Amino acid sequence: MSSLEAKELVIKYGNRIAVDDVSLSLQPGEVTAIIGPNGAGKSTLLRALNGYVRRASGVVQLDGRPIEQVNRRTIGRRIGVVAQEADVRFPITVLEFVLGGRYAWAASTAWGWETENDVRVAEEVIRETDLEEFSGRLMNELSGGERQRAVLARALATEAEFLLLDEPTANLDLSHQSSLLGVVRNRCDKRNCAALVVTHDINLAAQFADHVLLMKGGRLIRSGKPNVVLQSAVLEEVFDLEVLVDAHPITGAPRVTPVHRFH
Repeated sequence: MSSLEAKELVIKYGNRIAVDDVSLSLQPGEVTAIIGPNGAGKSTLLRALNGYVRRASGVVQLDGRPIEQVNRRTIGRRIGVVAQEADVRFPITVLEFVLGGRYAWAASTAWGWETENDVRVAEEVIRETDLEEFSGRLMNELSGGERQRAVLARALATEAEFLLLDEPTANLDLSHQSSLLGVVRNRCDKRNCAALVVTHDINLAAQFADHVLLMKGGRLIRSGKPNVVLQSAVLEEVFDLEVLVDAHPITGAPRVTPVHRFH
């Protein structure tokens, strides 16, 4: 069975510990959400799982192999990444940008490398992410939310077994937040992918995730199913804010509401 996991991971920036002794394992067919305040180490942990961050200690393993022993092309085929910001320096269309997600599968590095199957996959994920009307538009002409959906489409075009998403719903309205995470949820359900989603939106995590990791100060405070992690006493300690946790009236998932008391 495919696996991507971190064991006793420690990451430092100078003398500052960004991730402190964190272990996790991504399971096929499941969505895992990482939540926590700013500076908790969420994005650093996610980047480490793709081999982009130097570790002070601990190990990241892909199918039991240390990730530094796996070549980048294989990682590109196995792990799809959605970063917080898409850095698009060249005026390319959405279709061309999404096709870039197929590059790890290319047989050569020559121009015109894409096959009919590559184009088919790209067009399929463009439909999946509701970008059909933007397919021929230049990436630098898109809004932030439209660009974020294109970045997700590019990651899905890899057909990777593992998806690492860093704030994928940033800049999206409520409708597209729900539809984007619905696409991720559907991928995991139907294709047995595993997704790790960094998010500040606790209620989205509660609705879409099978497991939640709660971090603060680089440490893993609690992990488990949403109803285990999203408890008022724990959240109030981590976020230093009074909250009300009840059940969503339709889904039954935990619903977290900040309590603001004005005097």
